[in-house]
Amino acid sequence: MKFAQTDTLLIAYEELGSADGWPVILSHGFPYDIRAYEYVAPILATAGARVIMPYLRGFGPTRFRRAETMRSGQQAALGSDLIGLLNSLAIERAILAGYDWGGLASCVATALWPDRVTGLVSLASYDVIDVKRMRHPFPPALESVLWYQHLFQTERGREGLAANRRDLCRLLWRQWSPNWDFDDATFERTAQSFDNPDFVDVVIHSYRFNFGLAAGDPIYEGLEARLREKPRITVPAVTLDGKDDPLKPGGTADQAAMFTGPHEHRTIASGHNLPQENPSAFFEAVTTVRKMSVSEG
Repeated sequence: MKFAQTDTLLIAYEELGSADGWPVILSHGFPYDIRAYEYVAPILATAGARVIMPYLRGFGPTRFRRAETMRSGQQAALGSDLIGLLNSLAIERAILAGYDWGGLASCVATALWPDRVTGLVSLASYDVIDVKRMRHPFPPALESVLWYQHLFQTERGREGLAANRRDLCRLLWRQWSPNWDFDDATFERTAQSFDNPDFVDVVIHSYRFNFGLAAGDPIYEGLEARLREKPRITVPAVTLDGKDDPLKPGGTADQAAMFTGPHEHRTIASGHNLPQENPSAFFEAVTTVRKMSVSEG
């Protein structure tokens, strides 16, 4: 375990591969942690990558540096954390790859700081939250899948997450990855990351902000204003959908116009936790982006 200090966080991360390798940041989602990449990371390292897997704010050993800092889970904070990590590690540019919150963080960082990003791998394509759209309902079938987000808008939801975080998160794993036969030990290795003292506050704020029902941290308002303009992704990108991911029914291939650089979209046999369910497909996406970026010069 290593630590990188940013203005806001002490980010815990694990690293594989040569320090001289081509850097790739693998970012996990909610409710997961870096073990989502336990199979992807070694084969990337063997392929020449310097693989860095950070624990996101509110997860695992990552900690806020100051008690007075708002425990924000908004998208601009997540994207800023990745850039802060690159700065702390003196990495000029890297491939950013992720899914769920990690895909959101990677897309935000790429959209706002394209000069720091060699290429992007993102589950669910242009995974930037449209807060204005989130204030209005989706079709009932999708709303039923988003039950946890509705629950988190209430203090009852905060209390339930605090008291039953393992049971709730295990339920989400099963619902979102219906064909993934994970065992208790696999879940528990990750579930330890939910014991972070800021986990509940960050998660609750994230979903309340996304619904437009909680204010963001004022220090990120300038970045959020830029995200409301829906900046395009200009770097080489491979976007992914899990064929059996209930959070994205019908997939996200229709977002291709948000990518103005070299871009491929793939639908993979997987549920929501694609890197852990189908590590070879995620590995291939990262190496494809690597090849795209090299050919781009």
